[in-house]
Amino acid sequence: MPILVTYASKHGSTQDIAERIAATLHRHGREVIVQPVHAVENPVAYEAVILGSAIYFGSWLKEATEFVRRHCDELAARPVWLFSSGPLGDTPSVDPKEIAEFQAAIHPRGHRTFVGSLDRHDLSFTERMIVKAVKAPDGDFRDWDDINTWAESIAQALMPAGTPPISTHDTPPAVSHPLQP
Repeated sequence: MPILVTYASKHGSTQDIAERIAATLHRHGREVIVQPVHAVENPVAYEAVILGSAIYFGSWLKEATEFVRRHCDELAARPVWLFSSGPLGDTPSVDPKEIAEFQAAIHPRGHRTFVGSLDRHDLSFTERMIVKAVKAPDGDFRDWDDINTWAESIAQALMPAGTPPISTHDTPPAVSHPLQP
């Protein structure tokens, strides 16, 4: 069964993280489907789910939160990892408001918050005013080594007991993006 990597991303930073996680799993020989949460009908067809959302004002995006609540039973029945993207620069990492609820409901195997990126050119006028008011720094602060390491740990956790690690130099099956040609 494939692994689902799904995400809610407002300006693409969280999507980039999801795609990096999928690529890492793919290098370990895993079949991976990458889709935004609004395109996933039901996670029951997947061996495991890695779900991420951008954080705004201390919360996950509404579509990601609704996805978890709508598919609570299906998610609780399989291995799930959660990730959040949002703090910028040296901003301290704080779990989004929903994480405690999700931990109680679906028992994810882990949650990780990754620093994000900010390009003011991608923002609406209102968003630019908010960013200016809170003095958010511009730039890409994502730590790709940290993201890769976390994805590697998921790949190892999904290996059957006694299975030797797959060389990341082998040719694995393709990563699928069902919504893209």
